[in-house]
Amino acid sequence: MNHNSFIIREGLPFIIPFGIFTLIFSIVDIIWVASIFFIATCFVAWFFRNPEREFPEGEKAVISPADGEVIKIENSMDGDFLDGPTQKISVFMNVFDVHVNRMPYSGTVAHIQYNKGKFFSANLDKASELNERNAILIETDDGNKILTVQIAGLIARRIECWVKEGMQVRKGERFGLIRFGSRLEVFLPSDAIISVRVGDRVRAGETLIGWLK
Repeated sequence: MNHNSFIIREGLPFIIPFGIFTLIFSIVDIIWVASIFFIATCFVAWFFRNPEREFPEGEKAVISPADGEVIKIENSMDGDFLDGPTQKISVFMNVFDVHVNRMPYSGTVAHIQYNKGKFFSANLDKASELNERNAILIETDDGNKILTVQIAGLIARRIECWVKEGMQVRKGERFGLIRFGSRLEVFLPSDAIISVRVGDRVRAGETLIGWLK
């Protein structure tokens, strides 16, 4: 399925009803209600925007899979998917950020695991462990493993994943979407060089977040 349109198709079930209500209340001349629905239509259409991005050059470069703010960088152990210590970068996406996610690195989708969970605010530490999540493990051609985890937030109730196990994926390729505020985490090898800091703003498919050795 093609996900390159300027407005992502998953947004249409939200955009079209708001647009219809805008038209109906305009026709019956209830302008103040029509104005509210028009503003809602514009916001939802803007939320589901899907801009083109150009990722930085460099075979070993790892790029951000999400727009947002880096809220945590820490050493981590994830025995479910990765062997040994890793470095985890957490990116928080608020409702004003682009929510289309992109692959941080090229490789093969080795494993995908979806888990139901809670819906705490995605900027809280407990959201990392307790919220609805979808983990995607990428095995690179040079033998590294990169884990990317989509985490739903307080308002978000749906995680979209457009890739399947066994697929070959390219750096910067769109792979999914989380609706209305969420969090995305990247687990890199322990010897990777991290090039962002807590508080940095990053853009999916464009911002360099680290280098593999």
